[in-house]
Amino acid sequence: MLTREENDLLTQTSAGTPCGEYFRRFWLPALLAWEVPEPDCAPVRVRIMGEDLIAFRDTQGRVGIIDEFCPHRRASLFWGRNEECGLRCVYHGWKFDVNGACVELPNEPIEYGYASKVRTTAYATREYGGLVWVYMGPPDRVPELPKLEWARVPEDHRYISKRFQETNYLQAVEGGIDSSHSNFLHASVDAFRLTDEYVEKTKNSSNLRAKYHLLDRAPRFTVKKTDYGLAIAARRNAEEDLYYWRTTQFLLPSHTMIPYQKGHSIHGHCWVPRDDETCWVWTMTWNPDAPLSREDRDAIAKETFVHQSVEPVTFRPVRNKSNHYGIDRAQQRDITMTGIHGFAAQDQAVQESMGPVVDRSKERLGASDAGIIAMRKLLLDEIRALGQGQEPASALQGDAYWIRSCSALLKREVAFDEGMRELLKAEV
Repeated sequence: MLTREENDLLTQTSAGTPCGEYFRRFWLPALLAWEVPEPDCAPVRVRIMGEDLIAFRDTQGRVGIIDEFCPHRRASLFWGRNEECGLRCVYHGWKFDVNGACVELPNEPIEYGYASKVRTTAYATREYGGLVWVYMGPPDRVPELPKLEWARVPEDHRYISKRFQETNYLQAVEGGIDSSHSNFLHASVDAFRLTDEYVEKTKNSSNLRAKYHLLDRAPRFTVKKTDYGLAIAARRNAEEDLYYWRTTQFLLPSHTMIPYQKGHSIHGHCWVPRDDETCWVWTMTWNPDAPLSREDRDAIAKETFVHQSVEPVTFRPVRNKSNHYGIDRAQQRDITMTGIHGFAAQDQAVQESMGPVVDRSKERLGASDAGIIAMRKLLLDEIRALGQGQEPASALQGDAYWIRSCSALLKREVAFDEGMRELLKAEV
């Protein structure tokens, strides 16, 4: 468990907080590129780490992310006119470009030269992988963009979704690196009970997860620190001379990759603090070798795995806390453990049930929480190091993010380091 002080250190991300300053050293996903689809389109509200911002695409196609509130009288620039390379406040006509400079100040005499003295907060942006990214840290320390594989494949090889979640980012990340909960939360009743019919159906399956993952409910964990974050491996018993390994990647500050089996598409997440009690959940599905298959598209459309349908504008999932995530108690009794449709909605339901910010001083952790414990320690170490003037090295090494997760069968005598090193080298 964590102390209350450590919990606060990890979960408070507003400007000026240690964790907030740490996150601001990285490029973060801010919005889908299609939210600002064309020059001079309507501006969009963006809330990240407690800051209310406005995104707009100017006449030249550049994307700006600036303070939502006009520095004059604090009217919202959401109502602004996006025209002629700037966003104009409709209250008094003050106009700002993508860099935050005031380019027109029509209600003040020109001879006063007041416009040159006015600026608003503006953050650096980049378009990459179908998203608009924002950097909110020191302007003289802009890092590289992370060379994430999903951001570098052709557009028809990937699908990216965004949703709003009513929890602090940290408990969402913890769910993403928890490899033991899927034996229960995402299981069918037959899988949980290990009925004869289920065992017979899965014992000859080509899907390694179906064959081994649900038949060994108590995996052994190995966690290794890397230059991008952590490799978290869950080892399960397989055949007499084999182990089944699933390696989840945790990439600083808050990316994860779900273990994948060769020949299938890869899935990942990035959780971005919206404020201390809510976060943005970014979900990626990609195939490095080919366009997404019909099977992938069907899973996305039917919300059976990592993606969810959301309400327009708010990006709140259609299944949410207010409607109990559409739980079907009859289905829960007879078919699935939760009665909630889709892995993503199941994750959201249990994470939001913990409250906006978990009091981790009340936890009782076990061996299956090794990855979570290691992730918290790593983040605490990184945040404290920044407080001592040491910049996060991973933010400056875009190449370090050029990795994949993996799952595989390995001989029992093969050491984890050796086996994973060879697998990851072969896959990337």
